[in-house]
Parts: sequence; C-alpha cells; structure tokens
Amino acid sequence: MCLLQHTVLFLKKKKPLQIGMVQGICLTLLLAVAAKVLVGFPFLSILGQLVIAILLGMSWRTVMGIPETAASGISFAGKHLLRIGIILLGMRLNLSDIAQAGPKVLALACVNLVFTIFSVYWISKWFQVEKRLALLSAVGTAICGAAAVAAIAPQLKSKQDEIAVGVASVAILGTIFTVAYTLLYPLLGLNDVAFGIFAGATLHEVAHVVAAAAPVSAAAVDMAVIVKLTRVALLIPVALLIGIIVSRSEWSAGDDRTKDGDRTRGGDQGDRPQRRNLAQRGDLTEPGKRRDRTVLRTLKDLPIPWFIVGFLVMSAVNTLGIFSQQTAASVVNLAYFLIAMAMAGLGLNVDVSVLRRWGARTIAGGFIGSLLLSVLGFVLVKAFRL
Repeated sequence: MCLLQHTVLFLKKKKPLQIGMVQGICLTLLLAVAAKVLVGFPFLSILGQLVIAILLGMSWRTVMGIPETAASGISFAGKHLLRIGIILLGMRLNLSDIAQAGPKVLALACVNLVFTIFSVYWISKWFQVEKRLALLSAVGTAICGAAAVAAIAPQLKSKQDEIAVGVASVAILGTIFTVAYTLLYPLLGLNDVAFGIFAGATLHEVAHVVAAAAPVSAAAVDMAVIVKLTRVALLIPVALLIGIIVSRSEWSAGDDRTKDGDRTRGGDQGDRPQRRNLAQRGDLTEPGKRRDRTVLRTLKDLPIPWFIVGFLVMSAVNTLGIFSQQTAASVVNLAYFLIAMAMAGLGLNVDVSVLRRWGARTIAGGFIGSLLLSVLGFVLVKAFRL
C-alpha cells in the first residue's frame, strides 16, 4: 500500500513536468515555423530565419508572457536542440570546395578572422561591453553570424541575454553592410569574382553574402559562398582555442583568489583553501607536494566542445559524398530549423531591458569593427589580385 502511494505521488509530480516540457517545445516549434514563413519575404530574408526566431521569442515574452510550466521545454530547446542543430549544420560544408578555392582565399579568410575578433572585442570593451558579450559579437562578426554566436556561447558559459544581444547586433550590422555593399558595388572597381570574394570574406551571415552578391552575377554568388564557407570552417579551430583559453583563465582566476586568501588570512588558515583547491585538481600526491600538471585528464574534462567535433564529422561525411546533394540540403534545412527553435527559446528568456541597456554599445563596437574589416578585406583583395 505504501509503495502504491509513493508511485501515485511520483506520477503526479512527473506529469506537470512532462506537460511543461511538451508545452515549451511546442512554443519554440511554433515560433520557428513562423520565422520560416516570414523569412520568405524579401527584406526579412536578409535577416535570416535564426534572427527572426529570436526576435519573435522576445516579442512573445513581452506581449504574451511565458507560463512557468513551459520553462523546462524552452530550456531543452535552447540547449540540446541547439547542439544537435550545430552538428547537423556541418552538412553545409564541402571541404574539397574550400581546398579548391586556393591558399590565397584561405589566407584572406584567416587574416580577416583574426583581425576582426581582436578589433571588435577590444573596441567593444572600450565601449564598456561585458567581455563575454564582446567576444560573442566579435566571433559572430568574424565567422558566420548567429550560428557562430550560438556555437561559441556554451564555451563562454554565456547568459541567454548575452546570446540574444550578440545575435541581434550581428544581424543588424550585417543587414546595414549588405545594403551598403549593393549600393557601392559600381564604385569599387572590382570584377564579379573579386566582388564575390570581398563579400564572402567580410559580410556576417551566409544570407548577407548571397543577398549582396546576387544582384551582381551568379559567378559572384558562387565565389562569395565558397569564401564564406571557408570562414565557417574556421569555426572549429576558433571554438577549440576559445575553450582552452577560457578553461585556463578560470584556473588562473582560482589561483589568484587563493593567493589573495593567503595574504589576508595568513598562516595555516590561508594555506588550507589552496591545498584543498590543489587536491581537487589532483595537483597533490601527498601533503606539501604537487603532482605534475601534465597529468592526463579524462576526455570529459578536456575543454573541447564535442558538438563542434560532430560538426566536423558531418562536414567530412558531406565531403565524401556519402549522401546526395538533395539529402545534404534537407539535413541543413533541418539543422537551421532546430537552431531556430533554440533561438526562439533564447528569445523567450530574454529581458528586453537588457537589449536596451547593452544593444547600443554592442552595435557601436561591432559597427566600427565591421567597417575596419570591410576596409581590410578590400585592401587584401586588391593586394592579392584575386
């Protein structure tokens, strides 16, 4: 009898959780479908499905509010569906196309990426933007917009507000520069292929690249997409490097706090936290002795975003031609839809006041960095005679 009562109570507790999970996922699904429909309109196509999804989520929260029971489903979409979507997005890359573009294009992409990350980050910091948001904006501008922001955010342990502001700012800037590129094309003195390289090497989203190159010619679009995907491929080493840097900086911060504790407390009391921290990291084999920090750590502890490894595996699968182009395109569409659901989930958790507080500064820093990127990209295209 007692067992039966416990079982009934357990089911009563689990049922609201299950209903809330379904409710939250269905809400993000609804917003992702709406974003898919809206992206078909001419101007909104420049923004892209991901940006529209996050804006719809923010609007829904502001106007309709969110049931507390739906929080678990919204959280699931924002975390797990995001990682699945990023993995499947690897089917968009064909590594052989990137190799055929030549070393000059790869060098151009690498130089632009490094320059953009550092310039946007430090300019944003100068505008007093929080460092995680500054780095999200920098990576989004340098690589592939909203998808890059979403991929890097788990490495930085970014808050949902920061992700939303990063995505929105990159989208706004990309739209502005896309329109500017289209108007300036006749004045730049570049042939179709060179303009495609310029657009692919400097614009933010794949949608922006296509929108800017389409009025020029099909050759411009083809080259722009290849160069842009070269930048997308660089997401993998950038994500790995950021994970290592963030992990090491956290260890350093822990050591600094310990040292401060030693100075303020002194004696054995100050030494205890340090010894406890070292023991947790496995740096002590016996009292007073450190073990070499090069000790092997488990795969779980390595600062590697495993979903980025999945992204690389899917890219390799697409490169080998295991699936047809139609199948690959369907997988990419599914990836974007899942990421759109994740973006909708993030938008549903964003406080609009945060966007008002941080948005202007982030956009200002990103605008200056994007302008410098455009100038550098144009100079390099001319210098490399591409």
